[in-house]
Amino acid sequence: MLRARIWKYIFLGIFLFANTAIAVESEVARPEQQAVLVTGASTGIGRAIAEKLAAEGYFVFAGARKKADLDVLNAIENIRAIRLDVTVDNEIKAAVETVRKEGRGLYALVNNAGVLITGPVSDADIDMVKWLFDVNVYGVMRVTQAFAPLIIESRGRIINMGSISGNLAPQFLGPYAMSKHAIEAYSDSLGAGMQRFGVNVSVVAPGDYTSDIWNRDLAKARMSGIVAADSPYYEDYQKWMDLVANLESKSPVEVADTTLRALTDVVPARRYLIVPNEMEMAWVMGAAVTRLAELNAKHDFSYSADELTAMLEEAMEQQRQNR
Repeated sequence: MLRARIWKYIFLGIFLFANTAIAVESEVARPEQQAVLVTGASTGIGRAIAEKLAAEGYFVFAGARKKADLDVLNAIENIRAIRLDVTVDNEIKAAVETVRKEGRGLYALVNNAGVLITGPVSDADIDMVKWLFDVNVYGVMRVTQAFAPLIIESRGRIINMGSISGNLAPQFLGPYAMSKHAIEAYSDSLGAGMQRFGVNVSVVAPGDYTSDIWNRDLAKARMSGIVAADSPYYEDYQKWMDLVANLESKSPVEVADTTLRALTDVVPARRYLIVPNEMEMAWVMGAAVTRLAELNAKHDFSYSADELTAMLEEAMEQQRQNR
């Protein structure tokens, strides 16, 4: 009886929130070469994704801001560079017109553009946090809204670049983690709404892979004194920056491979976690289990460990069937 009660509420939650991506057979005749837009494609993860998709035969619209980056991207087969700052409405509108005039349609959007701020959240400069959200969250929303008609027309896919920081929030990654938590919620809500159009939404959540935003942020932090010398966090933050600077990160090619999988899986997952080592997997799973235990504690409707285990096993089996 109790188990029946548990599953009644689980199924009700799935119906109300629709947090699982769906497989939809397209009724639209797709061109032989599908087109994908990748934002923030000049360096790092975005560049690796653009090159991977182009090599796999996709036609890639690669968004970048600087002329030098646009020129380099334009020299790659199957790539057309587009000047695209995700915080500038006019550039987004121009990008939509460029894609429309190309006449290929648009099968997928990869919202990769992002920036990073580090430091203790209690000392964070509010204007800098607003800037970070303008790129990492509102930029994703602007671009998605602008290109949604094309994606809906092709019954395609939207892939938002998340992070393991969307599931945990280390002391000195507060603002960045806030933005990536927002992407998690945005993707769930967007996915639920897009189901009616046959559009699937996924989040690719990488761990520590080589990306220029880390190098840029650490350099800026050291030069600008983002944490003042008289801050109680100063010494710990300096040690943390040294630790991060010396971490051995892996090539973003693995993230590009995972993004390709999100584009090609018959039943795309809502979330694709990709981490370079077991330690980072333990961070993410530990944070998820801790949050589950916290949510379940000290109220009248707590589940037993056996009940939670049964729920987890059922959810894992569903994921296995979808893969």
